[in-house]
Formats: sequence, C-alpha cells, structure tokens
Amino acid sequence: MELNKKVSIITGGSEGIGKATALLFAAKGARVIITGRTESKLKAAVAEAAQQDLSLNYYVGDVSNEDECASLVTHVVEQYQAIDILFNNAGILHGGMTHETSTEIWDEIFNINVRGTFFMSKQVLPHMLAQGKGCIVNNSSIVGLKAVPGLAAYNASKGAITQLTRSMALEYAGQGIRVNAVCPGTCETPLLDKSRAEMVEAGVDEEGIDGAIETFVNYHPMGRFGKPEEIAQAVLFLCSEGNTFMTGAMLSVDGGFCAT
Repeated sequence: MELNKKVSIITGGSEGIGKATALLFAAKGARVIITGRTESKLKAAVAEAAQQDLSLNYYVGDVSNEDECASLVTHVVEQYQAIDILFNNAGILHGGMTHETSTEIWDEIFNINVRGTFFMSKQVLPHMLAQGKGCIVNNSSIVGLKAVPGLAAYNASKGAITQLTRSMALEYAGQGIRVNAVCPGTCETPLLDKSRAEMVEAGVDEEGIDGAIETFVNYHPMGRFGKPEEIAQAVLFLCSEGNTFMTGAMLSVDGGFCAT
C-alpha cells in the first residue's frame, strides 16, 4: 500500500487521526499537505514529521470558510499540478441532549463537520474530474451509522457525512473517482480530551466523568478505545492503488461497536 508521490490533502491534519494519517502517508511516499486553523499546531506536526525523516507541508485555513477552501486547493494545484487524495478529517465534537444543545453549538458542529466536508470536496472534485481519477475519504464515525444518546448534533452531523459520501460515490463512480468513509469508534484523540474538559466545566464530578468514560468503553466489545494510528491504517487502505473496486463504503473501525 504505497502512495508514491500521490498529492494528498488532509484537513484537521495537525493532531489526532489527521496527524497520524499524515505521518503514515508521508512514510508511504505521498506528498502531504495538512491544513488546520492553528498555525502553531501545524508547525508542530511538521516538526514531528521531520524528526522521523518525513516531510509534511502545511496550509493555514478554516474548512468552514468556502473561500479559504478554494484558496487552499488553488495553492496545492499550483504547487503540485495535481490532487490525488483528499481526506476530509477536520471535525469537532460537543456533547448534549437535543433540548440542551444551543443553536450556536449546532451550527458550529455542522459548519465544520458537514459544510467543511462539502466545501473541500466541491473545490477538489473539478481537478479530479480533469485528471480522470482521484480518491476522497471522509471521516464519518460509528455514530454516522448508529446513534448514541447525548450527542445529538454530532450524531446528526456524522449521519450527514455518511449520506454525502454515498451521494458523491454514486455521482462520480463512472469518472475514475472513488469516495468512501472511515467510521471510527471512540478514539484517544484531542476530541476526547476536550469532551472530558467540557464535563469538568459543566460541573460533572470525577466519579461522573469516570462513569461516562466507562459507558463509552463498554460500547466497544474489545474493551478499549481506538488509537489514531489504527484509523490511519484504514484510511491508507481506502486510498491504496490495490483497492480499486471499493466506493460508497462505510468502513467501520470500531472495536466491534457496530456489531452490537
């Protein structure tokens, strides 16, 4: 599963699953451009790659802003004359029951998770169509396939990504472009750390936080959360040259969560 010189854009590439995928892609020979809103985090990821004798490039941008997505894609095409892979990974999570979810939180989640995936795909697809080939992977979630309580807006956003993935797969199946989604279970990423912090801010005591974490661990028959590197391997598989008959798939990497 080599990616020799394939030009790959990874959104939300400075940490978590995005960073793990960027490092893996670079190790497999891809030319990788990571993007995110915080330059210091992007620079830290580039430095971490350099310590492993790998090369990453970065571009500061907000996927919820269509103009910034267009500028990123223009920059990459001017720099590399191609875009072979897009991993729409950028996403945020806020917990909350439906009646407790503010309109501001709902909009923020949809702006980044759903509009960001749409904007980046919309900007990249014309170049892939011109090339006659390309691969897009969207980061959905296990909750894009089955809901869990207390994550109303996040569940809905990931369900939207699942259906957008299927739509794009059907639209471009005959034009050399494959579109799939990876559906991780709960992973040890900064999103999980932020969820813990939100519970602390909401006044949840340590016992309550431990109980919530135990509940989510128990959703996974393997009895643990996933690691970003495990999800990265699945993304690599979806983008590999040997995987040419797979499109419109929701690849669950979830420790058995979906089987329950």
